[in-house]
This record gives sequence, structure tokens and C-alpha cells, in this order.
Amino acid sequence: MNKPTLVILAAGIGSRYGGLKQLDTFSEHGDTILDFSIYDAVQAGFGKVVFIIRESIEEDFKLFFNKKLEGLIEVEYVFQEIDNIPDKFRDNDRKKPWGTAHALLMAKDVVNENFAVINADDFYGRDAFVEIVKSLKSADKNSCAFSMMGYILKNTISDFGFVSRGECSVDEKGFLTGVVERTHIEKIGGELKFIDDEQNLVPISEDTIVSMNFFGFTPKYFEVSEMLFENFLEANYKEPKAEFFIPLVVNHLIVNKIATMEVLKSNARWFGVTYKEDKAYVTSEIKKLKELGIYPSKLWN
Repeated sequence: MNKPTLVILAAGIGSRYGGLKQLDTFSEHGDTILDFSIYDAVQAGFGKVVFIIRESIEEDFKLFFNKKLEGLIEVEYVFQEIDNIPDKFRDNDRKKPWGTAHALLMAKDVVNENFAVINADDFYGRDAFVEIVKSLKSADKNSCAFSMMGYILKNTISDFGFVSRGECSVDEKGFLTGVVERTHIEKIGGELKFIDDEQNLVPISEDTIVSMNFFGFTPKYFEVSEMLFENFLEANYKEPKAEFFIPLVVNHLIVNKIATMEVLKSNARWFGVTYKEDKAYVTSEIKKLKELGIYPSKLWN
């Protein structure tokens, strides 16, 4: 069987972080968070990595990754741009990208095997990659048997501001029954709360299982997602801030019983950068992992 592919969502602007966090470095050897994800992916058995980026950062990415990954894993680049949509929906007022599910659609022509998708700025840990590879290798590529890595909300919060997370409902067999994208979750007065559609602050349990955009899909995902994106644009193409998120697609598939999604548990620690202030913590955690021998001092020769 073909080795699974790792698709990396790396087209973000990093407005809250204040720059291109995808290529920001967090160690004395100049490692990005992405370096660790790709290193773990190679070790776990992925055969190809697809970077979804903007054309304006293509040269930066190729300079940073092509040489170090040569001979280790196949590399492809695809682009998410605001105007990568059908002509009839183009709106010149649009300033921000169309969201993660739109980004993922950009990879459909280069991904023909089972694949995982991750964020560029999240550190997921080796164990998570090992678990999802097992699931991808056992899934029939013509099925809609999907999977995702589940994380506990309290372990994914920034101390420096709000975050976006997919709030998951899971049945007793460990399968997803629904997911809602919460675009603003924040710790306020020691309690976690999210802002709902009416702009109310609503408490949310710190033990809630959340998605960190680490999903395992078969190529069948693209067929359904493309159709849903067309429907989304019909309703939202004049809305300057409307975004087409992967959890929206996943929720549609699950609620309508088109797909199943097993929620995989991982002992790996998640951490990531949303704000510039997160950098010091991530840098210290990476240093600890190297000191413990979980990663070599220098990832790439």
C-alpha cells in the first residue's frame, strides 16, 4: 500500500502572532515547529509532505525545507489564494483567506492516497503521528472511514489571549458525533469561556475534547468538501469574514452519516504559538525534549 501523505496548512498570515510563525525558529539549531512535525512524520512512516502556502512565501519555504528534506520524503507545494474560487463568487472586498477547508481543497490534485492534515504552528508529538499512521494504513482509500487526534481543551489554551478550537462530541465507542468550531475560547477569571454567535460568553468545560486540526482522511474527503464549498460560497461569498473550516465539513459528514471519524487518543503533549508571548514557553519545552533524548540535538544532517 502507498505510504500516507502529510498535508500541512501553512498559508496563514499570523496576524495575532505578528508575522510568519510557520518559519519562526525555536531552538539553537534554527528549528521551526514544522521541523519537528516533519521529523516525526518521517519516523512514523509518511511518504510525502504537501505544504499549502501562499505564493508570496514560496521562495522562503523552498529555501528553508527543500535541501534538508531531500532524499527523506517527497515534497510538494500548492497555493491558497483568496481568488482560488469559481469566478462567479469573486468579491474584490475579500481581504482574508477562505479558511482551513478551502486551503485543504488546494491539495486535491496532488493527494491520491490516504492523508493526514495538520497546522504548521502546532506541535503534536511523535506519538500522535504514529497513531494516525496506523489508522490511515488500515483505512480503505475508497471509504469514508476517517480519524482525528483528540486533545483535552485545558492543555491547548494560550495564557496570552483567545484561541480557536473544534469542540467535539464523542460517543462511548470513541467515534465523533459532532464538532463545532469555537473561534474564540479564552481563560477569563480562571474559567474557560467561548463567545457564541450572539456574542455571549458561555462557560466550557476544561476537559472538553477538542480538535487541533489533526485529521486523517481518505481521498473521498475532497469530493464531499468541494461540493460543500460551493454551497458555502453561495451563502457567504459577500461576507468578508466568513470562513470555510475543516470542522464544518467534518460535522456535515458525521451528522449526515456520510462518514465515520474515530477519535484517537494520544499521550503526546500538544503546544503551539498563537501569540508572540507563547514563543518563550515553546522554546523551553523543545529544549527539554532534546535534553531528554526524545529528539536529537540536530534534527537534520
